[in-house]
Amino acid sequence: MKKIGNFILGAMLGGILGASVAMLIAPSSGKKLRELAQGTIQKFFSEIELAASEKRKELEDDLTRLRSPEA
Repeated sequence: MKKIGNFILGAMLGGILGASVAMLIAPSSGKKLRELAQGTIQKFFSEIELAASEKRKELEDDLTRLRSPEA
């Protein structure tokens, strides 16, 4: 469980750091930069939602398995 949390934290920090560096070194206009940032942020949150949904499904399956009487 701790490994998954560390992975998610590392992925989030890596995404934020990567996006920040890309914005700082990108030779583009302010409007293009804002569009890029908005797209990156939307992608980031959609990936977080997907990971959370997968983990929720996994935990619900585990809970169902634990609640069911053993055969």
